[in-house]
Amino acid sequence: MPVTLPLPFRKLTVPSIGRRRVTTQVVATTTALCAGFGLLAAGADSDNEQINTVAATSAAHPGAEAPGEQQATSHDPAAWDPNKPAADNQPVAFPFPEPPRPTTVRPVDAVVSSGFGPRWGTAHNGIDFAGQMGAPIKTVTDGVVIEAGPATGFGLWVRVQQDDGTVGVYGHMQDILVQVGQPVRAGDVIATVGARGQSTGPHLHYEVHHPGLGKIDPMPWFAARGMDVNNFPG
Repeated sequence: MPVTLPLPFRKLTVPSIGRRRVTTQVVATTTALCAGFGLLAAGADSDNEQINTVAATSAAHPGAEAPGEQQATSHDPAAWDPNKPAADNQPVAFPFPEPPRPTTVRPVDAVVSSGFGPRWGTAHNGIDFAGQMGAPIKTVTDGVVIEAGPATGFGLWVRVQQDDGTVGVYGHMQDILVQVGQPVRAGDVIATVGARGQSTGPHLHYEVHHPGLGKIDPMPWFAARGMDVNNFPG
């Protein structure tokens, strides 16, 4: 009978071509990973270098700005330091505009005690404010002082060329705080209440002299400027 011989045992081997492909893929993958880690490391070094540069700049120049930053403008007036150089001070900005300044001011914080017209058989050419002795007298409008000193009947007076061309007369004051030629603004203190001259007690006598018309009633003059002097809370 025929004899069947077993086939010789053969060791299986991976073709060299397959090995080269696997090796190439592993090397490529490893190279890509290494390149990625290299980029990350380079980026970290760049960030650290920038941080170190900013820190060194800040230490050398405390007022310097970091890259990409904009220095804020201070709105606090206390931020201005007169002892610093102008370049080191922050600009001071105010969020709200200054309110408008009044053009007409009550001359003294007191009630009207006497009006314009006949009184005690004579003409009373102004209005009286019953202020306390030494109370501040304020100029009614913007203007220029044209006379300040003694005057018959008034003891001491101040005359102001007012902003509309009229002349304001302030009489019987205790002290005069301005001089001739001095510009004044509405609300400036020009004198104090007194009782000098023909007076029965401390008060301010105020007149308005209109060019061409003479002495006029201050009440409608005040009203035309938007002020009711009879309306006083005190």
